[in-house]
Amino acid sequence: MLVHLSIRNYAIVDQLDLELRSGMSVITGETGAGKSIMLDALGLALGDRADSSVVRPGTDKADILASFDVSQIPEAQAWLRERDLEQDGPCILRRVITAEGRSRAYINGTPCPQGDLKALGELLIDIHSQHEHQSLLKTDTHRRLLDAYAGAGELARQVLLAAQRWRQTRQELERVSSSGDEQRARHQLLSYQLEELEALALGEQELEQLEEEHKTLSNAEHLLGACRQVLDLCSESDAGNVLSALNASLNRLTAFSPNAGAMASAVELLASAQIQVEEAIGELNRFIDHFDADPERQQQLEERLDSIYTLARKHRVQPGELGELQQRLLEELESLNADDQAQERLTEELAAYARHYQEKAEELSALRHRAASELSKAVEVEMQRLGMPGGRFQIELRANATDEPHPAGLEQVEFLVSANPGQPLRALAKVASGGELSRISLAIQVITAQTSRVPTLVFDEVDVGIGGPTAEVVGQLLRRLGERGQVLCVTHLPQVAAQGHQHLFVHKQRGRSDTSTAVAHLERQQRIEEVARMLGGVDLTDESLAHAAKLLANAQE
Repeated sequence: MLVHLSIRNYAIVDQLDLELRSGMSVITGETGAGKSIMLDALGLALGDRADSSVVRPGTDKADILASFDVSQIPEAQAWLRERDLEQDGPCILRRVITAEGRSRAYINGTPCPQGDLKALGELLIDIHSQHEHQSLLKTDTHRRLLDAYAGAGELARQVLLAAQRWRQTRQELERVSSSGDEQRARHQLLSYQLEELEALALGEQELEQLEEEHKTLSNAEHLLGACRQVLDLCSESDAGNVLSALNASLNRLTAFSPNAGAMASAVELLASAQIQVEEAIGELNRFIDHFDADPERQQQLEERLDSIYTLARKHRVQPGELGELQQRLLEELESLNADDQAQERLTEELAAYARHYQEKAEELSALRHRAASELSKAVEVEMQRLGMPGGRFQIELRANATDEPHPAGLEQVEFLVSANPGQPLRALAKVASGGELSRISLAIQVITAQTSRVPTLVFDEVDVGIGGPTAEVVGQLLRRLGERGQVLCVTHLPQVAAQGHQHLFVHKQRGRSDTSTAVAHLERQQRIEEVARMLGGVDLTDESLAHAAKLLANAQE
């Protein structure tokens, strides 16, 4: 529960420290004294949005700190433990807003995102505002309240997530399937093109080798003529040849028996040249002897090269790029095959998500149907007590028109009401007046709060539009809630204020240059005077004081 609230430089609050206890704490004071400001500040500590306008003029920042005893809240303990934020003693939520509009949030002294404050706050406090009855005109609110009453909040979340997963999977499947005809045509084309390339079976260095061999065969006559001409020059010319010249040169030089120096080097080089020329002549003879200028082979080469060049032109690439092209086409075909596999996988996943959704949605629907009957009866009873004799309340569960998984589950939830005897049940938004809507809202809030696992409940002027004996009943209902936990109630009704276990009085303190809000814990006599003021105005009379004392005594009984 909330044990301490500290507010610094927030709106018209200069400095406020408030100790809170279990039970029902009523908060009263003149209009504009700052009652709702306290709850607004508490909302900031719980993660509400804020801007620089909340900072007290003349100060640099607003600082709000709320301390909670979480020893009896296992959900909050688990939440803190999962994030390594657990500590001994109270759990402290803090929010700082600067005059420049910057905001910082802390949990147990550790900086955290604003969303974490909100998530933890939802496990600690449930706030019902004076404007909440307006949300009762929305069927989404009806569903949320019924699910909360049924204890099906987590199950409803699972149904929502299952529907979202199903919808996302269907969209992905539609995306993959939408291009099915185009992909099939592309798949067929790629398969045909790859068959051509695979049939060609072009080797890695084959093109270069083919072109070189074809060039050789195409120039066979000129090549053989050149080889024979070289042989003539080297060894077979009658007019003299290279080999004969080398032999003659060596014979002349060796006749002088050169032993060293330049002469010996020249002889050695000439001898080496003679050997190399002889080897070259041998190689040329072997080439001529084995050279086969086969016309059939040349034709085969030309046909092979023509196939390569034709396929290259068809794909508008260079002949040497056919290998890279084949690899690219293969990768694209594999990608299309992957899409086919993805389509099969997505189809299976879609069916699995639909089964999971149906299972969870049916479980949620069963809880809703059981809870709808119970909640309807309970709200009807409270409506009778809240000054609506003969009023009826019913929760209609209407099956969704579509068979597709719906985020809200298998049905739509709508509250139907008959405010007066003899009138048919109709949608809440169509029949309830402002006062009736306030009372119906309060009845629903009180009933659903009884099943809430959140230990601290805040009611901010939820009794607007209610008076007379009904106001006393409202006070009794809130006191009953306070006996099972902690209830904070801002009220203008003396009948409600008298029911509190504790009474906090909010008032303004006026200094020489400014005004601030202060809060006082009222003792019994002070409570009598405050309730009397609420009953009879500024001047306290013996009658109003006696009436106030009686209200307080009745509440204690």
